[in-house]
Amino acid sequence: MSLRTLLCYGDSNTHGTRPLNLPGVLERFAPAERWPGVLATALGDGWQVIEEGLPARTTVHDDPIEGHHKNGLAYLRPCLESQLPVDVVVLMLGTNDLKARFSVTPADIANSVGVLLETLVACRAGPGGATPHVLLMSPVPIEEIGFLGEIFTGGAAKSRLLAPLYERVAVKFGSAFLDAGEFAKVSPVDGIHYEADQHHKLGKAVAETVRHRFGA
Repeated sequence: MSLRTLLCYGDSNTHGTRPLNLPGVLERFAPAERWPGVLATALGDGWQVIEEGLPARTTVHDDPIEGHHKNGLAYLRPCLESQLPVDVVVLMLGTNDLKARFSVTPADIANSVGVLLETLVACRAGPGGATPHVLLMSPVPIEEIGFLGEIFTGGAAKSRLLAPLYERVAVKFGSAFLDAGEFAKVSPVDGIHYEADQHHKLGKAVAETVRHRFGA
């Protein structure tokens, strides 16, 4: 049996950033604690799971404060081509688009995810030049608490509107869909990131979806 490659493309919650107590102090869960690590363990030896989570990554926006390199669209194609052939892409972005500095609507965020999927299709980074299978995940709804609350002012309400919009995008592109908010919740410490037990729940849910949809 040949090894299949699964790429997890996301932000700090794919990176495994621990809930933040202090600005600028980023800590990361151990590999086995992060949801992609849980996913890798659950899928077993037939899969190579690649973690590509960048803290503060957006869908399509250059961040005027944290830098243009946070633009998820700009790095998507180089990332795919550096890892090809890729059998499955698990995509979860949009949380950072909720920052007040971007002033975008939930529909804008979903449309931005559509742009990412268009790019993914055009790249043809799957085996034999095919398009990889895609699992699109809507991010876990956030809370406006702690020092991050001011950065995400207005974002909590928007975050609760994303799942059905993402599902519509997934249907349009023939992608699998998973509402991460059905399986995980944000930490009461910072309202954005997940505790280890939530990573575990999400990793298990992703593994089950991958097995069901892509024959793992």
